[in-house]
Amino acid sequence: MQTRKLYITNGNVITPEGIIENATVSIEGEKIIEVGKNLSLSAGAEIIDANGQYISPGFIDIHIHGGGGYDFMDGDVHSFLQIAATHARCGTTLMMPTTLSGSKEELINTLEAYELADKKNETGSRFSGMHLEGPYFAMNQRGAQDPRFIRNPDPAEYIPIIEQYPFIKRWSAAPELPGALDFARYMKSKGVLPALAHTDAFYDDVVKGFEAGYTLATHLYSGMSGVTRKNAFRYAGTIESAFIIDEMDVEIIADGVHLPSPLLKLIFKIKGPERIALVTDAMRAAALPPGESILGSRVNGLKVIVEDGVAKLPDRSSFAGSVATADRLVRTMINDGGVSITDAIQMITATPARILGVQHETGSLTPGKLADITIFDDNISVTATIVKGEVVFRRT
Repeated sequence: MQTRKLYITNGNVITPEGIIENATVSIEGEKIIEVGKNLSLSAGAEIIDANGQYISPGFIDIHIHGGGGYDFMDGDVHSFLQIAATHARCGTTLMMPTTLSGSKEELINTLEAYELADKKNETGSRFSGMHLEGPYFAMNQRGAQDPRFIRNPDPAEYIPIIEQYPFIKRWSAAPELPGALDFARYMKSKGVLPALAHTDAFYDDVVKGFEAGYTLATHLYSGMSGVTRKNAFRYAGTIESAFIIDEMDVEIIADGVHLPSPLLKLIFKIKGPERIALVTDAMRAAALPPGESILGSRVNGLKVIVEDGVAKLPDRSSFAGSVATADRLVRTMINDGGVSITDAIQMITATPARILGVQHETGSLTPGKLADITIFDDNISVTATIVKGEVVFRRT
């Protein structure tokens, strides 16, 4: 059987070395074969004319809860597939489905659904393994996480879960909790990324956590301590610690609401594109019109109101989730963060690929890597999404 060939031509190709204007990406099967100008096109091959738009590595979202009216905590295959299809239309080619703190039954249902959905997912963003966000959090920093389920790390609970579900690739927790350092060491030994989140940790706690394996800060600024005064003395919180530790990666919800322009600029100035991953942290209302929605599962979820480009608690006292899509993150970082398009793309492609440990297979338009590709115009409006060489979305 002849391998399918695809050429994406007449585009501004974003590569690790810079942008190649009026260039072509050559694809055979699932892989990128060649990138450059004036490539020879095989007769009979499929051709996509980018019409002078950008040809980018596919967007990678390492923290996402839902979209299109569905949440992963709904715990069914249909929800997983609908979320993957929804975000593929916004340029995402690889995503890390994420849970919220909930009942053990809800967690197991979600994990079981992931395993089935991963086998059936052929028309949306690929799945990169599960991310468990909670329940091992500081109560004071729980945010919209359900307080009924917040607790300290328990090896009798987390060890059997990791052993039974090896596709769990990330678990976020608060490093200052009793047992949290042993938790991180265990996760690291199993190839799971421990990330610090919803935490009241001070600098010393964060340093110990980093040494134990907490090398990623989950949604920087959201659900974590900043400078704190105790008995008249000031202490550096988690935010400052993430800045101080050069080797610590951070993810940011770059929707322009969770983090306004000055903070986006500050984070970029300190950490740079090689240490920042843009994430949607999207809940089920992403890609839907404003109105009422639910954060978390349909059964035990929290009612919220979506307005001003963000989900809020019904009394509007606090944010209750992001409704961002990946294209919005890139657009916001360029317009509000003041970064170049190449830096913005690095933060949603190469950097998250490295954090996930999949940089050898995706994250850049490099020959030999998977053909995960997003095409978008000057307004970062996505016109086509290609996953492993297959077109899963194309604007008509």
